[in-house]
Amino acid sequence: MTVGIYRVVGMACGHCERFVTEEIEQIPGVTAVAVDVELDTVTVTSEAPLDIAEVRAAVEEAGYELPDTQP
Repeated sequence: MTVGIYRVVGMACGHCERFVTEEIEQIPGVTAVAVDVELDTVTVTSEAPLDIAEVRAAVEEAGYELPDTQP
C-alpha cells in the first residue's frame, strides 16, 4: 500500500469533499480517499504509487485545482 497526501485548492464544504472523493476513487488502484476540507488536503491510499497527472486530472474533473507545489 502507498499513501499520498495532495494539496487541493478551492474546496469549501462537504459537497466539495464528495466531488473530489468520487473522482479520485475512479483512478485504478485507489483503495481509500480521505478529504480534509479545512486543511485543503486529500490523502489517497493506493495499491501502488499514483501518477500525479492522474490525480491532477481527477481533481480538475471535480472542479478544483492541484497546485504544482505539494506538501
